[in-house]
Amino acid sequence: MKDLHKIFTLFKEDFPGVHKAEAALGEQIHQHAGPLQEKARCLTKVAISAATRHHRALETHLERAREAGASEAEIEQTLLLIIPTCGFPTFMEAYSVFRGEG
Repeated sequence: MKDLHKIFTLFKEDFPGVHKAEAALGEQIHQHAGPLQEKARCLTKVAISAATRHHRALETHLERAREAGASEAEIEQTLLLIIPTCGFPTFMEAYSVFRGEG
């Protein structure tokens, strides 16, 4: 997957060793740390990014979830699930990113 944000490309160029270590940790956790299937892992990352209000990460994880086969309805439900814990305003921020309005 290509970088969605130029700043990440710049980070990789400026700090190749740090990027390599971070990418290896992410790969280890994402691929080998448990039984969740790819789509479930991607939807989990959508929820985490949304709940923590990391909009750039949310954009990336929305794309990855779609690539992993998540439907728009599955992504919408994932976002709706953050309302009871994180609140409606947090959901609305994430929903605006999902809808391309953020």
